[in-house]
Amino acid sequence: MANSPLSENKFLLGFILCWIAMLVDQAVVLHWFGVAWQPAIIDSVLSNVLLVFCSLLVILILRYYLPKYEQYINILSLCLLLAIIWVFLAKWLLMLSIGNGDAAYANLLTHSLPVRFSIGLLLLGCLTLISILWFNQKEQKENEKRKADAEKLAKEAELFKLRQQLQPHFLFNSLNSINALIGSRPNEARKMVQQLSDFLRGTIKKDETQWVSLQEELQYLQLYLDIEKVRFGNRLATSVDAAEELKDLKLPALLLQPLVENAIKFGLYDTTGETLISIQATKEEDHLLISVINPFDPETSSPKQGTGFGLKSVERRLYLLFARNDLLQTEASNNIFKTVVKIPQQVTKEN
Repeated sequence: MANSPLSENKFLLGFILCWIAMLVDQAVVLHWFGVAWQPAIIDSVLSNVLLVFCSLLVILILRYYLPKYEQYINILSLCLLLAIIWVFLAKWLLMLSIGNGDAAYANLLTHSLPVRFSIGLLLLGCLTLISILWFNQKEQKENEKRKADAEKLAKEAELFKLRQQLQPHFLFNSLNSINALIGSRPNEARKMVQQLSDFLRGTIKKDETQWVSLQEELQYLQLYLDIEKVRFGNRLATSVDAAEELKDLKLPALLLQPLVENAIKFGLYDTTGETLISIQATKEEDHLLISVINPFDPETSSPKQGTGFGLKSVERRLYLLFARNDLLQTEASNNIFKTVVKIPQQVTKEN
């Protein structure tokens, strides 16, 4: 992120304190060399005001022209030029204000010009180096912030796209089922239209929500299951097992529907008779674990087919949200296919 106003104020305060310390130090040194306090103070104030002006000019230039490594010679030349201008301008003003009536001071001023030039060049060089480091760090943080914002927007766009890709697939299946029911079972077709309307209305509302409670997600999932039960009739049976203390745990919105749709697809399409789809929620340390279990016929369906678009989209969403590839696992044994998704709760709290 960019430098905060507090950090910039500290930098400015440090800059002012350093120049005040230098002003006092120069006046003390001049007095130690025999210059009276009044001309010593005038010398120190006038010299340092001019040097501060040159320093601010350097900072202003660096603010709009930050050199690359091969261009540092230009900044060094600028510091050298400003130091020369400063030392001669300071001598001219000091001679006008003090030197004309004080021969001893004028002689000291003339002999001190090489020292003044060296000190001025050194101070301007140090200030230039500090300013370059400061503005480089500021630019780097701003670039990092822009990059992070761009990555966040890209991630949110991909998450939105993944969620939207699931809806047409389900919608087409539902419309085909409604079309098949219109002639033979019109009452069930009307019921399914109403359920589909409620489901899609809930989808629109949830498009603006990144995280929901387990209870909200299960309520929304029930709308989907009601539609599927109209499609498949008595062939589809569902079981939802989630303890009450787990209902407030968080998970990404619309995460369970593609998992359950996958289970229904490979549990009912290639089997006959009643099929039980089980959804189980448990908690393991700081993770919410949700298992979706469905039977499959090994003679007509391979469990590897269960890793189609639905599961891949969920796996991709989990990676984009948590930067982990181990949050979705599947296993098949004894004609039972099981999908387990883990939702870290510490991360969801931060969101």
